[in-house]
Amino acid sequence: MIEAKRWGIAVFYGVFAILLLALIGSLVLSLLLRFTNLTEESLFWVITSLSFFAVFVGGVVSGGKGKEKGWLLGAMTAVMYTGIVLLFQFLGYGKTLSLESYLYHGGFLVTAMIGGMLGVNLSSSKRKA
Repeated sequence: MIEAKRWGIAVFYGVFAILLLALIGSLVLSLLLRFTNLTEESLFWVITSLSFFAVFVGGVVSGGKGKEKGWLLGAMTAVMYTGIVLLFQFLGYGKTLSLESYLYHGGFLVTAMIGGMLGVNLSSSKRKA
């Protein structure tokens, strides 16, 4: 029971980190789009990279908080994030995930798992020092 609670808190922190980074990134990019001549198409790779970076950091945070089984915590964080995105798309826009979105979220899953493994190792190295 205690382990499940710790994992839930770790996943919550990971998803919160993803959403916080996405919010900050969206604010910065929207200001760039508003006050410069840049277009959304010209920022496609920046937006995609920022998304993967946010999910990676979320995985690191969840792995660091959970302190074990980082791949599982990262996967749970990515699945929770995908669920939130799916709810926003379905309830807000009336759309489901497309094949392209499934591929992105599959990449998010792998990225968050790698981040979770790194987060566990970073947190365990702090304990030993």
